[in-house]
Parts: sequence; structure tokens; C-alpha cells
Amino acid sequence: MTSALRFPFQPGRVDTAVRLKSLYIDPFLLLICLTLIGIGFVMVASSSLHLGKEYAGNILMFPKRQLMNIVLGLITASVVINLPMKFWEQTSAWLFIFGIALLVIVLIPGVGVNVNNSVRWLSLFGMRFQVSELVKFFTVIYMAGYLMRHIEDLQQSAYGIVKPLLLLSIACVLLLQQPDFGASVVIMVIAMGMMFLGGAQIKQFLILIASVAAMAALLISSSTYRASRVISFLDPWADAKDGGFQLTQALISFGRGDVFGVGLGNGLQKWFYVPEAHTDFLFSVMAEELGLISVLTVIFLYALFFRRSFQIGEQAAELGFQFNAYVAYGIAIWMGFQSFVNMGVNMGVLPTKGITLPFMSYGGSSMLVMCIAIAVLFRINSENQAYLNANAARAG
Repeated sequence: MTSALRFPFQPGRVDTAVRLKSLYIDPFLLLICLTLIGIGFVMVASSSLHLGKEYAGNILMFPKRQLMNIVLGLITASVVINLPMKFWEQTSAWLFIFGIALLVIVLIPGVGVNVNNSVRWLSLFGMRFQVSELVKFFTVIYMAGYLMRHIEDLQQSAYGIVKPLLLLSIACVLLLQQPDFGASVVIMVIAMGMMFLGGAQIKQFLILIASVAAMAALLISSSTYRASRVISFLDPWADAKDGGFQLTQALISFGRGDVFGVGLGNGLQKWFYVPEAHTDFLFSVMAEELGLISVLTVIFLYALFFRRSFQIGEQAAELGFQFNAYVAYGIAIWMGFQSFVNMGVNMGVLPTKGITLPFMSYGGSSMLVMCIAIAVLFRINSENQAYLNANAARAG
């Protein structure tokens, strides 16, 4: 028994190098993304005004930077959307190797930027860029290319499952040196999710999941820092002033927000109570100020994004664009899992982990890469529509 997605066409039945006369921008998907970005910007502004005053004497420092991040991301997306999917397919393996090279470079003493005892950033033109964000995107592209080239091996042997993980494990080891356990988990989930959809045998896939889970448990138990996070997650109130401080303050935010919130800008927890309030714990600030209504709205928006991404992937599969389909599925898995983890951490249902909320959390690297990924998703949809329109024109 396998989990394979069935493609109605064999590779080569359609011309995968689709030429577009014009781009088709899905208004529904665009509205979802812009709404999430808009809500995120408002909450970044609300949660960071006091931080800007504290750090630079300018209350608008973080909102201005986030606006620049959004503009840069949208400009980059407008360029990326013009790249044909054939480009990504042909460069998939090389892009991931490039990502590994960046992970090596960031660990070179004096090259990588150290922030809070973590070396995750490169400084480019005076701006810091988090390499792991780009590696997540490259993982989606690489796995889609691998599935295209080795789908039979994946479906028929355990080696087909293990083979791509050997290269991915190199990236994960480098990420753990930064250290960035969260990014390692996201990369492995993307890879395993895409292999499952590609047709990995259920028995072998379950063995793989058990092996990865055992390895993750070993990594957690071998690190006092990671183990303390898990312990404090199980009972944050037992150590509310130390290990459980971040989570208990986030939970207080949800409690204070009730159904309709205390009002935009009126939250108290962001005032140096909830650490990283404008980044990893932005969701809890929103819950306090805008209440349960906003929480359910954002969850609903992410669910719509996940569903629409899969619909685009399914349409690509039906048209015979296997690589495009896998990329769309990979983006859906990536965004869906990362948003689930971030919101789960904020609500206390998952151990505390530093993973941003897609489209919403403050950060230039995350926003830029998310916009690139969405541009690729729009490109896939455009190629789907171009092929359908060309067929309709020939039929007419």
C-alpha cells in the first residue's frame, strides 16, 4: 500500500516549458496572503513601538523596517514570478547544494553574525539575512526534483526514501551547529511530507517517522537547553519566573484577550513581559489585543491558504505537470506546518520553539523567502491556466 498521488499523464506527455502570454494572479490566494501580511504588519507595529523607543529612541523603527521588508519581498516576488517552472526543475539539486554552502559559510568565524549566542545570519549590504529560511525553500524545490527523477525508487524501495535524507541530514547537522533545531525539524517535515505524497510505502514511511522521532528525542535529551524547554512546557507554572516564563506570559495574553480583546494597542503583555513579542510570539499579542475572534480568523486564513495551495497542486497533477504539483504541495506543507507550530507554541500545546509565523512575524529573511515561495505558487497556477486556455483555444 502506498500514498502515491496518481498522475493521469506520463512524464513527457505535456510540454512542461509553458510559455505565458500573461500572468494569472489568483485573486482568492492573493487576498489571503495580503490579509495575513496586513494583519501581521498592524500587530508588529502595535507590539514593537515601545521596543523602538527603548533601543533607538524611535517608536517607528520596527514598523518602518517591516514595511521595507514587505516592499522588498513584493518586489522580489514580482521578479521571481516571471521565472518558468522549468528553471526551478533544472536547477533544483544545485540550489540545495548552494544552500548547504551558505550554511557552511555562516559558521565560518568572523563571517556569520552572532545574535543571542546563535550564528544564523549573514550580513549583506548592511542587512542581516537568515540562511535557514532560504534553505527551507530550496528543500521544497530539491525534493520536487528528486521525486520527478526517482519516483519509482521511492515507491519500490527503502533506499529511495533514505537517499534524499542523506543530503538533507548534512543541512540539518549544519543547522544544529548554529544552533537552529526548529529549522531542522521544518526541513525534515517538508521532505517526509512530500515523500509521503509521492508514494512512499506506508510501512517504510512509518519506520522512517519512528527513526526521525527517536533521533529528535535523542537531540533533545542531549541538550540541557532543549530538555528544559520540554520540561517547562509540560508544567510552565511550576517555574513561571524562569524556564516557563515565556509560555506563562503568552498564556496570560490569551486569557486577558477573552473573545473580543482589550483593544488594539492596549495590550500589557508586550511591555517586556512576553519575550520576542513582535517575532515568535506575535500571535499571543494579537490574541490579547484582538481576542479569540482574531485568533480564529487567522487560523481560518491559514487553512484557506493550505487548501488553495493543494488545489493548485492537484490541478497541476491532473495536467501532467508533476514537478509543479510537488512544489505546490511542498509549499503547502511548509507554510501549514510552520504556522501550526508557531500558533501551537503560543497557545501552549507545543514546546517553545523559535519559529516565525509566516507572513506575519517581524523579520526580513522570513518575509522575503515567503514572498518568493508565493510567487512560485502563483507561477504554477499561471502555467496551469495557460495550458488550459491553450487547450480551450485549440478545441474551439
